[in-house]
This record gives sequence, structure tokens and C-alpha cells, in this order.
Amino acid sequence: MAPKDALLATLKVCILNLQSDGGDVVTESSAHLASCCELLEFILRDGLQLLSLVHRDYWHCFELVPQQDTCGSNTALSLAVEQTRVCKKLLGAQGRGRYFLRLALSRKVLQSFIRHLLHTPRVLEVCEIYETVPCRELGMVLRYLRGRVFVLEMLPGSQAQVDRFLSPGDIIDEINGVSLRNSRIGQASLVLSRLKGLPLSLRVLRWRDRGGASYRPLIHLLRELRTENPALALGLEAAPSPHAAQPPSSSSFTPCFKDGRMVYVLQYLGKANIGLYGGKEVLQNAIPQVLHRNLPIKEVFFDMKETHLICIEKSTNKELFQHHYPEISCVGRFAQPDYTIFAFCVADSPETHLVTGFCCVVLRTSSQAECEELVCRIATGFKHTEWFV
Repeated sequence: MAPKDALLATLKVCILNLQSDGGDVVTESSAHLASCCELLEFILRDGLQLLSLVHRDYWHCFELVPQQDTCGSNTALSLAVEQTRVCKKLLGAQGRGRYFLRLALSRKVLQSFIRHLLHTPRVLEVCEIYETVPCRELGMVLRYLRGRVFVLEMLPGSQAQVDRFLSPGDIIDEINGVSLRNSRIGQASLVLSRLKGLPLSLRVLRWRDRGGASYRPLIHLLRELRTENPALALGLEAAPSPHAAQPPSSSSFTPCFKDGRMVYVLQYLGKANIGLYGGKEVLQNAIPQVLHRNLPIKEVFFDMKETHLICIEKSTNKELFQHHYPEISCVGRFAQPDYTIFAFCVADSPETHLVTGFCCVVLRTSSQAECEELVCRIATGFKHTEWFV
């Protein structure tokens, strides 16, 4: 739910009305108490969005928190949940949820509970936005199960396979704002056919987060998918012990998230003018030219969008450069033992018709695998944006 959502603004008005009724003390006789609680309940349902995924009501999410708490710091919250759970007068999830809200408000622990809920791993589903401008078929194999649209696989050479954003088992929740909850067979394909040739924004619910933690309420549905499709590789088996020896992974880096997008944390080493030729042959000489200048190293966020890339300094949030892919003439890694430095050549003044030459931009990654992925993604950007030139 967005911070400026109209429901939150209405809740603020309700709270101000409560304060005007009786100051700092709210009693059962407060005129605005019932409407305030009703609005709070609606916000929880809408914000958690549990009614449309697995849980039937927000209470089913609340009761999971104490079971997953290991820090021992929410004793009062656990007691409130347990007291709600064992109350024999409560028959349904709605009644338990309302009773718990009453307890939490009277004991002044609702704020702590919500904060703890947001930081408890895999109680809430992970939602990410997949934005793409398809220059080819999107190429997803989908399966409709219990009204949800699951991704089974990405076809070789398709846009989804090239972008490497989706994973088997993910759920497509929305396409350009069109909800796919409780969808019928073929509904996603119908929506995509109407949007053919247009930029797409897919709201994706992840079954597994970047740390490898699974969203447990979906496990039984994923097992059902794998029963129907034995070749489906989801990795539902128990994760190995963190102390056990594991083979090196080709994707051992961990991208971070900024404003809801996956970005890379890199080191910006600088740039240098390389003349009027920007072919890949100049990289091996241009990169040492930048390194020998010993410029101050800057830690940056490197965001690769569909049509361009942006580099933002981490400490000041200042944009260092922004280039569309057609402006980039070549990209490659520096031939050194660890292969963590890469560079690309870009036109100095792409906005003018004057030929002013090329410059070489040099960055360092945290691992060889990360460096290889970035070079491949930039190179893929050339193909995606050829039709813009």
C-alpha cells in the first residue's frame, strides 16, 4: 500500500476525530471508535492482500508471527495472539482478528506488532515489478491453479528467458494494472494479446526470496505443480546446512533493491576520453588508462532498465551518468586474474550531431559472476534497443 493511499489519509482523519472526542483517552463511548476500527480492519485486508492469495483473512497472517519469532522480544505480542487463539467464544477468523485488534489497541502494542510482522521473513509474500519492452515473444509457459497464474518455464530465446527476471513457480498477479486473481484459463494470454507491442509492467509474487527462504503457504501448490510436471525444477527439497561445504555458484553475488527495483552495488573507477574510435579493440588499452589515473573510487548503484542504464552515487544519491543502450558502442571485461573490472565505450555527446569522440567508463564488481552477468545484460541491451536507433 502506498504511503499516500487515500485509506491511510482517511485513517488519519479518524484518529484526529478520536482525539477530539476525549483527548488522549479513548473509551467505548467514543463516537468515532467503531468507524476507526472498521477502517483499520479494511486497511489491513487491503494492504496485506491476503484474501486473494492464500489466507482468508488478516488473522491467519497475524497468528504466524509468534511461531516464527526467535528473538524473544515480543512476549506481549505472543501472549495477545495466544489469548485470541484459545478464546472459545470466537468462532471465525474475522472474530479472532477483531478481538486481537481490540487487545492490541488496549495494550498499545499494535504498532510494535505491525513492525515485527514486516520484518518477519516469509510471513508476507515478496512482490516485485517486472518491466519490459518486448522486442520478441514474451515466451512464458503458464499454469492456472486455484485461480492463480503460475510460471512453469520460459521458452529458449524468448524475452522472459533473456531478461532472466522470472523464475518457475512465480505468480503473475497483475499485468499493466489488470488483476489476474481468480483468473480463468487463458485470461493472462488474452490480456497480453491486447497489449501486444506495448511496454509491459507485470506484478510478480515470488515463491522464494533472494535469500532462498520459501513462502510456506505456497509449498503445497508448488508440489502439486511438480506432480503434474515432473521436469519442473523448483528446488523444493530441504536446503543444505549453511555449514556444509557447497560448490561455488555462478551467481554468488547479491543484488540489492532500491525503490522496489533490483540494482547492483558497484565501484565507479572513472572514465577517460579515447578518441574517435569506440570499437571493442580499444578496451584493453582504455581500461588501464583509467586505472593509472588513480581517481577516487565511488560506490554506486547501477540500475539497468529496459532501454537505458543509470549510475547513482550511493553516498549522495547523485546521478553520475545515464546512457541509452544505442549510445554504447562496446562492452567487455578487463583481462586480469579476477575478472571483476568491466568497461563500456559511449559517445561523448550523443544528443548532438557533432562527432566529439568516445569515452570509456570503468566499473568494478564484487565477483566474477556479477561482472559476467552485467556484461551480458548490457550486450543484450544492444539487441533490445536496435529498433530505437
